[in-house]
Amino acid sequence: MASLSRLAEIPVSEVKPLGGQRVQMLAKVGIHTVADLLHHVPYRYIDRRNKVAIADLPLEEEVTVLGEVLSIRSRRPRSNLTIVEAQIGDESGRIKAVWFNQRWWLQQLQPGMQVALSGVVESFRGVRQIKSPVVDILSRPSEGLATGRVVPLHTKVSEVKAGHIRRGIHNALRRSRPIPDPLPAEFIERHSLVDRDTAFAHIHFPETMEDVAPARRRLAYDELFRLELALALRKRRQIEEAVGIAHELSGELVAKFFAGLPYTLTAAQKRVLAEIEADLTARHPMHRLLQGEVGSGKTVVAVATLLHGVEGGWQGAIMAPTEVLAEHHYMGVRGLLAEAGLSPDWSPSGLGMESLFSGDGPAVHLGLLTGSVATTNYNPGITRPELLADIASGRVDLLVGTHALIQEGVEFHRLGVAVVDEQHRFGVAQRVQLREKADGTDPDMLIMTATPIPRTLSMTLYGDLDVSVIDEMPPGRTPVATRLLSRAQESLAWSHVLEEVAKGRQAFVVCPLVEDSPKIEAASATAEFERLSGLMDGARLGLIHGQLRPAEKEEVMAAFRTGEIDVLVSTTLIEVGIDVPNATVMVIEDADRFGLSQLHQLRGRVGRGEHPGACLLVADPGTDEAEARLAALVSTTDGFRLAEEDLRIRGQGTVFGTRQSGMKDLKIADILKDFEILVAARRDAFQLVAHDSELREHPELAEEVRALLGDAAEWLFVS
Repeated sequence: MASLSRLAEIPVSEVKPLGGQRVQMLAKVGIHTVADLLHHVPYRYIDRRNKVAIADLPLEEEVTVLGEVLSIRSRRPRSNLTIVEAQIGDESGRIKAVWFNQRWWLQQLQPGMQVALSGVVESFRGVRQIKSPVVDILSRPSEGLATGRVVPLHTKVSEVKAGHIRRGIHNALRRSRPIPDPLPAEFIERHSLVDRDTAFAHIHFPETMEDVAPARRRLAYDELFRLELALALRKRRQIEEAVGIAHELSGELVAKFFAGLPYTLTAAQKRVLAEIEADLTARHPMHRLLQGEVGSGKTVVAVATLLHGVEGGWQGAIMAPTEVLAEHHYMGVRGLLAEAGLSPDWSPSGLGMESLFSGDGPAVHLGLLTGSVATTNYNPGITRPELLADIASGRVDLLVGTHALIQEGVEFHRLGVAVVDEQHRFGVAQRVQLREKADGTDPDMLIMTATPIPRTLSMTLYGDLDVSVIDEMPPGRTPVATRLLSRAQESLAWSHVLEEVAKGRQAFVVCPLVEDSPKIEAASATAEFERLSGLMDGARLGLIHGQLRPAEKEEVMAAFRTGEIDVLVSTTLIEVGIDVPNATVMVIEDADRFGLSQLHQLRGRVGRGEHPGACLLVADPGTDEAEARLAALVSTTDGFRLAEEDLRIRGQGTVFGTRQSGMKDLKIADILKDFEILVAARRDAFQLVAHDSELREHPELAEEVRALLGDAAEWLFVS
């Protein structure tokens, strides 16, 4: 008998026949311990009860057939062709397996082996055969026939054969069973779950096909329950142990800020702001995720949140993932403050605005700190050391920046509210570092993302955060029309751009690379700028890319904002946060090389003013996945629907890699297919922690979370 946490401590090298060089091969795919091995479940099963005799196999249908390797040979009908032929037989007859230029099958297959062949049966010169079948080796001559009515098929790992994996799992189970079950009986009964020992036995070696689904359901529940338990524990610690501020909100500064806006808040913005204000006045620090489509007004809500802190004598910070986005936030916040008479400066050339004014009321001192830029709205010529001194003294009220904000040497006087933009580009480590800058007091944290997150992910990737959604767009916004054009049709895109420019509108042209690359067939922004300059006679073109200095980038963007540039050729620098209401066309070249979320963000840069926008995707997609992405983008402008579709297309593994939080590799559970299990596991986990906040009554569950989530669990337990 061994618990799962104990099995997570036993190296896989102790399991025969998985020692020696096989240990390193297994480690490459994350199998280090016996617990890892037991979570390497079969990818499919063959039911011997429904076995079809070789003599009865139907033609022109895909089948899986069981049999014995009777013989294998190769022949070379011509110099550039080698044909490998194996005779597979059962008691009813035989069938030929054929491979072309794959001589290695001569080493893989031996007479006497029991195998499963999968492929389409055809007749060639009166002989039944399967070309290039998928082969699963069930047993070797010395091992005898694979026993049992249901045969599990485990994938091979690197050079470790599937048969070795299967025997290793069999030996591990024999050594470990019965595996104790730490899950409260209440939850087992509530969801009619099988016990854990039975689940592991049946997932690997079911007696009937009916055994498989309940076993998988239990193990999927266990994975999701552990994940949600870690999140529930972390959230509980945030509430119980973190030292919050409990702001007293007078609202005068925020009221003046709103009075200076040329529009009123939407109902969704007001609702979300009320949720945030309730968090700010609470005794525990805010940990809230703010979601909203591009253009839904998240920045205004974020600035109001920060001003609530400033009003009480606290500092605020906005951390963005790139210098361009940090600079954009700085200019945007600076403009909003100036419009409300809350800024000590105004700068028409920098902001692209005709008139900004400073009132007689309080001035909010705003700073920008990135790896290459240091400036403020009260002293544009400030040096970096001077800005750091002003941050430490409290003269800076709001600080915008990149990762530079959490580097050594940046000390806040009283950090009270922090906004982290585009959280999916940061890890939890960076979030914790920013919090540590508060010097003993946990600042209120608002995580702001324009990338819609499916409910499945908000319950896992962000399961420790409260969630607010701005689900309403400002009046007058119309959906952006999206069209896919082949490379042969790209002239239609340039014609549309010139038509819009003739009407006094502006356009973006987005290319994925800055410099030519022999490996990736993607347009170079620099080369495309030169090419389009010749095609678009009369249009004023500009170019922006990551190799420009910050001052050069801002000069180009300012010229585009003020209408001095008609068509801006760019890399994905303009993906997030660029607001030019007069831009009505977005042409994305080699659109198949972008992710769906990135394409949706880019599309959101146009149609932000009074005129409708159009997004033209120029691509010849070379893969089914790329084609599916582009088709999804054309079909809807609903970011949440696109996020679900993106998750379906890419799979959960690629998504989990975007956040350091212990959910990188769900081995069994699939959060899309197992959504109902996820909901149940989350409810159970939070219920358990509500009654046993430190899991003192459930020590084995606590050990499991730490043992199976590994180092990532430490981030989950950091408040």
